[in-house]
Amino acid sequence: MGFRKGQKVEVFQKSEDEAWESYMDEFIGVHGMITDPDTAINDPDSLIEVSLEGVGTYRLPQDCLRLIK
Repeated sequence: MGFRKGQKVEVFQKSEDEAWESYMDEFIGVHGMITDPDTAINDPDSLIEVSLEGVGTYRLPQDCLRLIK
């Protein structure tokens, strides 16, 4: 399943992706919103842009994110 712009997500775990940096460990448990899912590619391994509440906007691996309601 691909992410879509505007969906609410949570960073729920550390990613296995090589793009994951140690400072990102602090993002675990933070909620945010998808701002750029890069739907033109729709590659499940690509990074997607997420605006995290109180933290800023980052490009994160998809395996660390889950949808929230």
